[in-house]
Amino acid sequence: MHKLSGLLFFAALAVLGGAAVTRADTLLIERRPAVDQVQHPARGTLMAAVEQNFGPPLHRVGPIGEPPITRWVYSEITVYFERDHVISSVINQSAPNEQGPRPVH
Repeated sequence: MHKLSGLLFFAALAVLGGAAVTRADTLLIERRPAVDQVQHPARGTLMAAVEQNFGPPLHRVGPIGEPPITRWVYSEITVYFERDHVISSVINQSAPNEQGPRPVH
């Protein structure tokens, strides 16, 4: 009888653990339409144009490395530059259970 109750216990844990994963996946899926509507600079855009269009960033990091990579953090996005051109931008994580920044292009 103890084997059956132990098996049921682990089955319940597996179901509950799966529910936590489903919640995170649901959050990301529900957020997808909003991701498509977030404004972000196009690859190749100059730093000056990004600042003109998006305003000053909340935080600047870099330049680091060679070629120099700089990161500008805004409330909704983070923009990465190589020298003075955009190389990528990502949507910032909005909840602790999301799996990091999501590329927007």
